[in-house]
Amino acid sequence: MNSTTHSIDEWNAVAEQAMDLLKQLIATKSYSGQEHESALIIEKNLQSHGFEVERIQNNVLARGKHWVDGAPVLLLNSHHDTVRATSNWDTDPFEPVEMDGKLLGLGSNDAGAPLVCLLYIFYWLNERDQSFNLLFLASAEEEISGINGVPITLEAMGAVDLAVVGEPTSMELAVTERGLIVLDVTTLGESGHAARGEGVNALYKAVDAVQWLRSYEFQKVSERLGKVSMNVTQIEAGTQHNVVPDSCRFVVDVRPNDCYTNAEIVNIIREHIDGQVEPRSLHLNSSGIANHHPVVLKAKELGVSRVSSKTMSDQAQMPFPSVKIGPGDTHRSHTPNEFIYIYEILGGLMGYAQLLNGLEIPYWSPR
Repeated sequence: MNSTTHSIDEWNAVAEQAMDLLKQLIATKSYSGQEHESALIIEKNLQSHGFEVERIQNNVLARGKHWVDGAPVLLLNSHHDTVRATSNWDTDPFEPVEMDGKLLGLGSNDAGAPLVCLLYIFYWLNERDQSFNLLFLASAEEEISGINGVPITLEAMGAVDLAVVGEPTSMELAVTERGLIVLDVTTLGESGHAARGEGVNALYKAVDAVQWLRSYEFQKVSERLGKVSMNVTQIEAGTQHNVVPDSCRFVVDVRPNDCYTNAEIVNIIREHIDGQVEPRSLHLNSSGIANHHPVVLKAKELGVSRVSSKTMSDQAQMPFPSVKIGPGDTHRSHTPNEFIYIYEILGGLMGYAQLLNGLEIPYWSPR
């Protein structure tokens, strides 16, 4: 970071404040759908810095202090919910513990560190002239892709031209992200006595469907996300050993690429499977941003790696251009003894500042 804009001592002081907030969040249980207390902590932090806050259930939204009507809008977003703690932690997952240069605790990596870094960069950017308006959103229910997270904030946010989503990417810029379709599939037959070979076995129909799902390859392959992948992850059939099952239910996890819409993928699957195919939702789309977008070009100029992400985030629920970047490592997410290296907080702050300060954002949303 250019020392004329901020000295290393000043950045260290900001990192200490971000760390203090992160410790408060770790110590506050915030399972998906139960984020009221963590939302209150973030709300109070924003208010202590002079920002007006809009609470939309457990989502916390704030606007920049120097709003200019008609200017492009940059959204800084990360989530404050966590997955549930497992039983095999060596420490209390709700007690922030500093050890060997690490901060341990549930949500420290996913996505506490990106969240607090983006929040303090929101404050920092507000102190400097920018050509864009700023929004900050700490969202709820990200870990379950819930309807009470980002989807219920879109109207309140209004036009957004670029979102920076804070997730642990080792400060690499994820320019594409896989979406998700979960399918509930039911094959139907006719029950009969197994000893006499009566009926139509729905399980055999399911086996044929599963074999097709296992072997089929979608024609369009993305340069950045590769092939569409499909995996059968659950199956259930039958009531007892001597009755031919008249139905079989199984679940398919589909990870789209950016060459198809979710609806197109479902239609192709329905054409090939003899059964009922019902998507749980179609709104968790793959996302991507153009290689010539200014944020991508600036990342390239700064030597920031551009990658494709196999994991899903709140980007899937955003109808505007977005990128994903943040301190931490995705492989630590959802694991016992989750941690963030303390130096990653400082690196996240400085990396965000370099990328976003002075960024020229093109209009995307209609005014």
